[in-house]
Amino acid sequence: MLGALLKQVVSGLEEIPEEIEQAYEDHKRVIDGRGLQIVEIVKMLQTTTSRKRTFICIDALDECVARYRVKLLDSLNQVLRRSPGTRVFVTGRPHIQFEVVKRLSGVVTVRITPRRPDIISYLQARLDEDTTPEAMDSSLKADILKKIPERISEI
Repeated sequence: MLGALLKQVVSGLEEIPEEIEQAYEDHKRVIDGRGLQIVEIVKMLQTTTSRKRTFICIDALDECVARYRVKLLDSLNQVLRRSPGTRVFVTGRPHIQFEVVKRLSGVVTVRITPRRPDIISYLQARLDEDTTPEAMDSSLKADILKKIPERISEI
C-alpha cells in the first residue's frame, strides 16, 4: 500500500526527485527485482510530501490485516512528522479508532452512523438496478427492505 501511495504522490509531481529516480534504477538491476523496503518508501514519501502540500486518503482501513495496519499507521506517522503540510484522511469502522488515535499524531475523529431511512433508500436503489428482476418476487424484496434496516443500530 505504501508503494502504491508513493507512486501516486510521485505521479503528481512536475519533476521526479533524483533520489527516487536513483532508487528505481538501483532496484531495477537487482536479480528478481527486489522491491523497496518500507524504510526506503517512507523516506521517499517524506521527501516528496515535504515539497508539496499533500492529502492522503485511505478508505476502509479496518479491512487491512491488523499487523499491516500497525505498520501502515506507524509509517504514515513518520511521514507526518517530517511533512507538516501533509494531511491524512482515514475511514474505518469504530473498532480501529483507538489504534488510529494512538498511532497517528493530531487525529480528529468524526463518527458517522447510517440512519434507517438512508439504508432503505440505498437498498431500494440497489434493488432497482438488479439485472435479474425475475429472480426476486415482491415478498423477498419487502423482506430485504424490512429486515436489513432492522439490524442496523441507530445512535
